[in-house]
Amino acid sequence: MNKFDFYSVPRILFGGGQFSRVGELTSQFGRRAFIVYNGSQAIADRLIAMIDAAGIGHEIFRQHGEPKVQDIDAAIDLARRAMSDVVIGLGGGSAIDAAKAVAGLISNGGSALDYMEVIGKGQKLTRAAAPWIAIPTTAGTGAEATRNAVIGAPERRFKASIRGEQLLARVALIDPELGVTTPPNVTASSGMDALCQCIESYTSTGAHPMTDALALRGITLAARSLRRAYSNGDDDLDAREAMAMTALLSGIALTNAGLGAVHGFAAPLGANFPAPHGTICAALLPGVIAANVAWLRAESEDHPVLGRYATIGRALSAESGLTDPQAIDAAILFCVDLSQELHIPPLGQFRIAEADVPAMVELAKKASSMRFNPATLSDAALNGILSDAL
Repeated sequence: MNKFDFYSVPRILFGGGQFSRVGELTSQFGRRAFIVYNGSQAIADRLIAMIDAAGIGHEIFRQHGEPKVQDIDAAIDLARRAMSDVVIGLGGGSAIDAAKAVAGLISNGGSALDYMEVIGKGQKLTRAAAPWIAIPTTAGTGAEATRNAVIGAPERRFKASIRGEQLLARVALIDPELGVTTPPNVTASSGMDALCQCIESYTSTGAHPMTDALALRGITLAARSLRRAYSNGDDDLDAREAMAMTALLSGIALTNAGLGAVHGFAAPLGANFPAPHGTICAALLPGVIAANVAWLRAESEDHPVLGRYATIGRALSAESGLTDPQAIDAAILFCVDLSQELHIPPLGQFRIAEADVPAMVELAKKASSMRFNPATLSDAALNGILSDAL
């Protein structure tokens, strides 16, 4: 068994009604809250009312779209001027990643680019982040449980992370009821991201027994619940709860095991085109699985990761009697069929053209996630994956 480190948020609150505890929780960490949010204004207003009732001052920053370097730097400046001593991230992964970066840089100083991997200076965080609370309202990125904040730099055509265990939230508060009003298209995209993260964590070169258990449970939950959350998300709270748990498990798994080629592609594609992150993941997932399986079979028909893909296929299809080759085929088919049922569009609808493929492949090869992919894919294979997803 390989050696491993394991990182986790020290306190997780999960379940319906937990949102009502935000005032008491925040008061444990500070008296001046910096709130980063996106999505529902009504949910943000509820948060502000609870903060006010707890006697905590606040400053508000609305995150529009995925966070960019200039967003983070502007938010940090505002938080410092407000003398904020606790941060709250409320919303989807974009708001939570922005809050995470703000919490880290309030205490460490500097600009986002000073700490970003690949495209920045890559400085290490040396001081503890300001205490912060993560409150997701969508079930997708699992950012409430990760130790990296993903930030875009359009001028450099890339998204990259600030990373460090200092960035782990003090509290992850997951209340599935907050996701009830999430639109179906967002439910679909974010849910496919969570499923993809579980699949990639389970097959990552960094996988280990603890991440295996979390990722495989997440795969099973998503297989039974994502369609229901998409088609009847206003009423099926059980499905919302299952997807909220899937996202949480995916976040814990990925921060400890790493991801793979799907998320390697997502870094440059998300920075250069107006495609939702989860949509990119959904469109690429079947092709990446197929390409990985072909490479693994060429290496050895008994490659252990082939058995992992077979386990995924049995979990997704709920058919335990399949042979390994049948189960692998079932995994790919399930991902294709699910994306169709969720009306995931092809990536060509986001102005990604065949002419863009070589440049995106070159950028994807630099992404940190790519080093955890279980197969060493050739440029031809990578070009084929992206071309087929257009």
